[in-house]
Amino acid sequence: MAVEAGTKSGGRPLLSGIHGVLFDFDGPICRLFPDESSRPVADELRGMLAREGATHLLTAGEQRNKDPHVVLQAVHRARPKRDQLVRAMEEHVSRREVTAAGQALPTPGAKELIHRLRKNGLRLAVVTNNSPRAADRYLRDWGMRDQFTAIHGRSSDPDLMKPHPHVVLRALRSLDMSPTKAVMIGDTPTDLEAARHAGVRFIGYGRNEPKRQRLRDAGAEVVLGAYAPLLDEMGEKGAAAHEPGARSIGEPAACR
Repeated sequence: MAVEAGTKSGGRPLLSGIHGVLFDFDGPICRLFPDESSRPVADELRGMLAREGATHLLTAGEQRNKDPHVVLQAVHRARPKRDQLVRAMEEHVSRREVTAAGQALPTPGAKELIHRLRKNGLRLAVVTNNSPRAADRYLRDWGMRDQFTAIHGRSSDPDLMKPHPHVVLRALRSLDMSPTKAVMIGDTPTDLEAARHAGVRFIGYGRNEPKRQRLRDAGAEVVLGAYAPLLDEMGEKGAAAHEPGARSIGEPAACR
């Protein structure tokens, strides 16, 4: 059974024994494309395919999907890795993500949680399927870039996007951290799968019940609808008890 917001796993802190936190970007930190605003970007990619006479590369479902990442990955699977069209599509998505980052909606409690985690000495990284340039812009705009050791985002190979653990493993290397000392906060089953492949503990975040249910159905053991439990753990009492730079909080948790 999933642990819900406002509770702790087995009575233990959710961040017990953790040295670092890996944040997915779109969802746990902000809403990059709220209210289906990603659909025009997916449509633009489909327009690029149509001009190339290549719409046959998409299935019926991919022709309707609102997620530009779905379209990008479908074309990449069908074309050579260094294909010019795939590169042009990836760059188009990146530009649109960077633009969207300037108008993204902050996830409630995310900025405060990030600052409290750092105040308690935990190291942070971003692990996202979005362009790292988009995450960098958002974090700079909101005064949080210096809180993160690294940002790891989509590479030139769309096959390495989550659920592949590529960005998670890169983040662990940049933090010089073993998987057992890190936790990932994500909002999709693909995040959960990437964390599992990398051997990293997972905390699910869902802003609404359907998103939380999808995480539960995928097997997430900890699912939060708000950051209140984590903020409580990283509150003033916690900050006073652990000097900045401390390597961990508490004892190993039983919330794997």
